[in-house]
Amino acid sequence: MFAACLVIPSRKTVALSMAKRIAGYMYNGVSRISALAALLPEFDHFAKIRTLTPKPHAVIGWGLKPTSIEPRQYAKRHRLPYVALEDGFLRSLGLGASGYQPASVVVDYTGIYYDASQPSDLEIWLNTVDFSNEELIRAERCMAMLKRYRLSKYNHAIDTPPHDTNANVLVVDQTAGDASIEYGGANADSFATMLEHALTNHPNARVLVKIHPDVIAGAKRGHLTSALDHPRCQVISEDINPWALFDQVDDVYVVTSQLGFEALIAGKRVHCFGLPFYAGWGLTHDQMQCPRRARKRSLKEVFAAAYLRYARYANPYTGQSSTLEDTITLIADQRRQQERLRGNWVACGFSSWKKEFIGYFLGPAAVIQYQDQLPQRLSSHAEAPNYLAWSSSLDSSFLSQNAEHLHKVWRIEDGFIRSVGLGTDLTTPLSLAIDNQGIYYDPSQASELETLLENAHFDDALLIRAAKLRERLVALKLSKYNVAGKADLSLPRHRHIILVPGQVETDASIATGSPEISTNSDLLRAVRQKRPDAFIIYKAHPDVISGARVGKLDSDAKRLYDLDGSHMSITALLDNVHGVHTMSSLTGFEALLRYRQVTTYGLPFYAGWGITDDAMHCSRRTRKLNLDELVAATLLLYPSYVDPASGQLCNAETVVTLLEQAKAKQPHSQKHSITWKQQLYRWYRYLLKGRR
Repeated sequence: MFAACLVIPSRKTVALSMAKRIAGYMYNGVSRISALAALLPEFDHFAKIRTLTPKPHAVIGWGLKPTSIEPRQYAKRHRLPYVALEDGFLRSLGLGASGYQPASVVVDYTGIYYDASQPSDLEIWLNTVDFSNEELIRAERCMAMLKRYRLSKYNHAIDTPPHDTNANVLVVDQTAGDASIEYGGANADSFATMLEHALTNHPNARVLVKIHPDVIAGAKRGHLTSALDHPRCQVISEDINPWALFDQVDDVYVVTSQLGFEALIAGKRVHCFGLPFYAGWGLTHDQMQCPRRARKRSLKEVFAAAYLRYARYANPYTGQSSTLEDTITLIADQRRQQERLRGNWVACGFSSWKKEFIGYFLGPAAVIQYQDQLPQRLSSHAEAPNYLAWSSSLDSSFLSQNAEHLHKVWRIEDGFIRSVGLGTDLTTPLSLAIDNQGIYYDPSQASELETLLENAHFDDALLIRAAKLRERLVALKLSKYNVAGKADLSLPRHRHIILVPGQVETDASIATGSPEISTNSDLLRAVRQKRPDAFIIYKAHPDVISGARVGKLDSDAKRLYDLDGSHMSITALLDNVHGVHTMSSLTGFEALLRYRQVTTYGLPFYAGWGITDDAMHCSRRTRKLNLDELVAATLLLYPSYVDPASGQLCNAETVVTLLEQAKAKQPHSQKHSITWKQQLYRWYRYLLKGRR
């Protein structure tokens, strides 16, 4: 029976242990961190510790939780380093219990930051290290970013100030059993003492008391429920962004909560009744002392030690290592999308396949119901939900009947960096445009994208992001659909080469955005007339090639181009042409990314800003933009992005990496194959088209 329990290491396992540094763990929770390898690059392999398996080089575990006892004992018994992990100070958009992987962890070889009974790597650095000027400048910049985007450890809560309060003091409760209380030298009495001091020190103030919602509900125990009956205390029990509380107060009282450090970043006076990592350095008003912490430190120095040196960062969706700045940007983008679409929704007219992912794009703060079609009349009630529908489903009758309530209707379309594969092949999108004003392809009315392009302030940081994203899209040869095609081209060297991208002629983007030239055949005639000596390449739209959509050329138009590029890679074509002539195709935008000349015969979203040669004009578009401003609005601010594996909001940079990874994993032999489900859907579209 004993022999049946033995795990005999294979030769491969033994060889692996000799060649690589192995981190061993005992509980699977550690191994479920999606970006573990990126967060712990000092190890080459992670393996569960089992009987008779090769001894690891170190043991990793989660802080001082009960599950850390056994791995700590194992490490001590085998004289191995124990590496303590904990969630970082800027963790994620939502809670781990809600399925959010950490975007940062702290890694400690000595102790752990919330255990003031012994040193930690963080405390040692603060006692001994001198920070460079560059590091302190970076710390100041990152604190400004956190303050600007109002980010905390978790960022799912609504950013709305408490109602009817004139308080200027905040007292923060913690749930009973929080390890940081005991290891921070405090206990339950510390909270009562803290509240008493707050009331005594501010005799004329109304005091906000932040209590965890689970405590009010009775699911957990807290320490300050007595404040419910105090006449000068206003209890805040709902989940609320800490920055909304900081806006109300001048003084913040904590025992060991991280919220106290965030209050320091917000410029508040902080009073500590335990020993959190930021106490004892001269920044806080402390009721307890730690003899080891003898050095005075500035806020920038403590931040640099904690957020820049101690915490490590990785993108939980791509699994790649990251920086604090990029992590702030990711979570800020997630939160902006979440808050924009927070509320109750009725999604109308979506197929069962699309219902699988539409909710992801509305975000975790949206509550969604589905129905087959839009109601004829929208409710005028103030609490009525928002409605979400494909833009093409809003006919003139509906628009005229509901003219006063159209602010409750949001239009949805594919985004500009969509997928590896076509929408008609049931490929789940990575981005969608969800627009409350109009839709980007319809110039007959303003859209949110047009409003951004006309009015948004593009700061230097955003333009730097836009430039990097543009350069990366071009370098990686990414486009909207990323459908594979031939990349080897043989083109004349001494002629002006023009790419003419075909479009789906039944698309609303042509009906609304290109009323004068509305077919691919007429477009080719106009281009040949405008540039009779040019070498013209015509590339049919992928959906037209697949047979799913309308847009084939007439027989006369086929004589007007010099090369059929329909099965060629769009990015290879854009790399080798001098210009693009289009009605309103997104290919024109992708050509601009590569500094190609673009001539428009309709009015796509990127026309009218002084970057393209336009046949039509829009009086609403008065601003002159540069390319990076166009990219910033179009790719960074306007679309919603989702990681398809987790169904969680992400951002443009993350999606580009996911596309890069998806293309790299896609076997060449499968790039042109489709599944039976995709083929069935194509036949359905073909039959449906025949009935119209």
